[in-house]
Amino acid sequence: MAKLKPFTMPKWGIEMAEGTIAEWLVAEGAPFDRGTLLTLIETDKITNEVESEAPGRFVRILAEAGQTYPVGALLAVLSDGSEATPDEIDALIAGFKPSEASFGPDDDEPAAVPAAPAPASTPTPAAPPIPDGVAITAKAREEAARLGVDVSALTGSGRDAKITAQDVHQAARPEASPALVGVLPATPDSDVAATPVARRIAASEGVDLSAIAGTGPRGRVRKADVLAAIPEPTPAPAPVPAAAAAPQLVAGGSVEIVPMSSMRRTIARRLTESKQQIPHFYVRRRVRADRLLALRAAVQSDRPSVNDYILRACALALAEVPALNIQVHGNEIHRFAHADISVAVATERGLVTPIVFAADDKSVSEIGTEMKALAQKARSGKLKPEEFIGGSFSLSNLGGFGVEQFDAIINPPQGAILAVGKARPEPIDDDGAIRIVPVLNLSLSCDHRAIDGADGGRFMAALANLIEQPELL
Repeated sequence: MAKLKPFTMPKWGIEMAEGTIAEWLVAEGAPFDRGTLLTLIETDKITNEVESEAPGRFVRILAEAGQTYPVGALLAVLSDGSEATPDEIDALIAGFKPSEASFGPDDDEPAAVPAAPAPASTPTPAAPPIPDGVAITAKAREEAARLGVDVSALTGSGRDAKITAQDVHQAARPEASPALVGVLPATPDSDVAATPVARRIAASEGVDLSAIAGTGPRGRVRKADVLAAIPEPTPAPAPVPAAAAAPQLVAGGSVEIVPMSSMRRTIARRLTESKQQIPHFYVRRRVRADRLLALRAAVQSDRPSVNDYILRACALALAEVPALNIQVHGNEIHRFAHADISVAVATERGLVTPIVFAADDKSVSEIGTEMKALAQKARSGKLKPEEFIGGSFSLSNLGGFGVEQFDAIINPPQGAILAVGKARPEPIDDDGAIRIVPVLNLSLSCDHRAIDGADGGRFMAALANLIEQPELL
């Protein structure tokens, strides 16, 4: 008898509610070793690689690539490597109850996970003592003692194969007995390997499954195969107008409808909430950048970007005006000891904001090295949640796109964000002389619930002083 267990949508971070299967990297039925990449899962901001924690195989893959599933949803059925009968697989699927505890942090296991109580007539047997060295969460240890489950035979589904409360509850449930409901009526396509969705669509559209070459594992017919086999409807002929003398105008071009990705939906939701719920006010200032550009040009190797200098200036200005180095949570203001600055990075999937932690304690060159690594990870979808969730302040620079000035939307729960445009030559007063030098247009967006206008003004004054005297950086 094969040892089966569910493969569920993992949970990375407190805010994760769903994930999208970007790609299955292992086919159904194909054996794999420990450490093999099984699938790519897209979340709001990143694409995560899920590795196998032990050798095995997928005896059934339920989730389709490109589809979005909630945390804890059953994606596939895992075997320890041995073959499993369809009845065994169906029994696991029928008895599965989704939970958000799978692959989650040890302290994120929800207390509401339904337990499997023992029958009232049978006393719960005492659980064997748990051997030393067994990786098990505190909640799972408590549940094992309460339900009398021997955890020595369990394989954990948590991080690093740690046994979770859900594993204990699954082991405590009685095995489901298959119910005989009679012989399944034979259909012309009953011997064709196809997904349930593909069968439903084929039946409703009158498509012969036996005439379709499946592209799924082992030639299984999938939903996309059936949709591709449905003939295109023949367009009805255009009505001939009574007065044929006047030519008809036909709209040219076409519209491509692209559904929002999970990441784009999250960006839309968060920015909408920010503009609706946060009273923004803006402080704008022109800052001469000629000395900063000259200082940067003097660097011979590993030259930091202009944005690295501005990030360092923001960190020092936040240390001088800590009223902006905050997060706002309801009626509470969280003040940070260090400047943890989120930097907007444009990727093909949308905007990502990796964080340079304690930027006030790092040199410009250290910031530049760290930002290069973070930007590369952001564009490849390799950022870890702790590398972009949080932060006490944001920096967004569109100067590289030729934008001279703009206002940015606050990234909640942070209290402020600085928008930086392209440096352009402008006349300034230089000790009574009019000079034309590169000038940066800065715009600071602040949350008026926690930050006063005077604090915004002091921050911009400190920032301007640091940029105009770059030796202070």
